[in-house]
Amino acid sequence: MINHVTLVGRLTKDPEIRYTKDGAPVAYITLAVSRNFKNQAGEIETDFVNCTLWRRTAENTANYCQKGSIVGVTGRIQSRKYENAERRMVYVTEVVADSVRFMSGKPRELAEQES
Repeated sequence: MINHVTLVGRLTKDPEIRYTKDGAPVAYITLAVSRNFKNQAGEIETDFVNCTLWRRTAENTANYCQKGSIVGVTGRIQSRKYENAERRMVYVTEVVADSVRFMSGKPRELAEQES
C-alpha cells in the first residue's frame, strides 16, 4: 500500500507548537492549497489541510515560518476519531509530515538582522 502526499501551500496562521509529556515538540499548521482547476463560476477553490509536524521539523517550522509563508510538505494521510465532551464521535483527517521545505525565503526580521 502507498500512503504518500506532497502539498505546497501557504500557512493560514502562525505554527502552533506544543510539547508532549515526554518533551517531544509537536506543531500544528493549516495549509491553504489552491486547486489547479476552476469551478463552474470560474473561480479557483482552495482546500485547507491540517498538518501535524514532529520533533526538529516542528521546531524549525515554528521558528522560521509565519502566517502567509509558502511551504512544501511531504508526509502521509492519517485518520483518527475521538469522543468529544458532548459524547459525539469526531473524525479527523490530517497529514502527518515527514518533511517541510520552506519556499518563501527568509522572514523579514531575519533578513533585516543579517543586513
